[in-house]
Amino acid sequence: MPEQKIISLVPSLTELLIDLGLEDSMAGRTRFCVHPKEKVAKIPIIGGTKNPDIDKIEQIQPTLVIANQEENRREDVEELQQFTDVMVTDISTIDEALFAIYDIGRKCGAMNEAEKLIHEIQTELDRIPDETPRDVAYLIWRSPWMTVGSDTYIHSVLKNWKLNNIFADQIRYPKITLDQIHRKRPDIVLLSSEPFPFKEKHIQEIAAVCKSANILLVNGEWFSWYGSRMLPSFKKLNAFRRAIS
Repeated sequence: MPEQKIISLVPSLTELLIDLGLEDSMAGRTRFCVHPKEKVAKIPIIGGTKNPDIDKIEQIQPTLVIANQEENRREDVEELQQFTDVMVTDISTIDEALFAIYDIGRKCGAMNEAEKLIHEIQTELDRIPDETPRDVAYLIWRSPWMTVGSDTYIHSVLKNWKLNNIFADQIRYPKITLDQIHRKRPDIVLLSSEPFPFKEKHIQEIAAVCKSANILLVNGEWFSWYGSRMLPSFKKLNAFRRAIS
């Protein structure tokens, strides 16, 4: 395959590209691409996910830019398409995340590595413990409180681990109130570590209203990062699911 110069505008897919053995082909990444730490430090930063430096990217003359429908802005993608090949991923389920790994592996000449990773992830999915379903609220923001709807990757992860999203009747990332959570009476309230960094002090704030719920801090990467991070995340989720059975 001819020499590649790949720029990734998606943090989780930057990690995937590196784990597929494409580190030497990486010509740029966003400042939010933080995994794996030692390797991304060597890759030039070309701005953020919502504000990439288009001029800088054009100067690099990449052979491929990898973007995502949710993470990146349409206007940026359309501008990039004027001078380079842009692969736009659309990931809102675990299955779509697996297809994206396959497509990226095929596009970038790393099919063997991609197929191996997909197999390992599917093996971990087969190990999901058969626990009793639990009703959960998954919070991603405070002031205003925000959760996840049924058309998100996070919802797909929750569903696979029999964690029933009490806001599945909504879409995207709706604003809610603590009273709404209270009235739906979830068994568990999950406070994600990202994008809002929930801490121990927020547990008490929610517990004052949702008195019967088990309120837990969780690593947001387990639920929201796709790509190669699915493998360690799903291993952690299997242990987590057993612990809260």
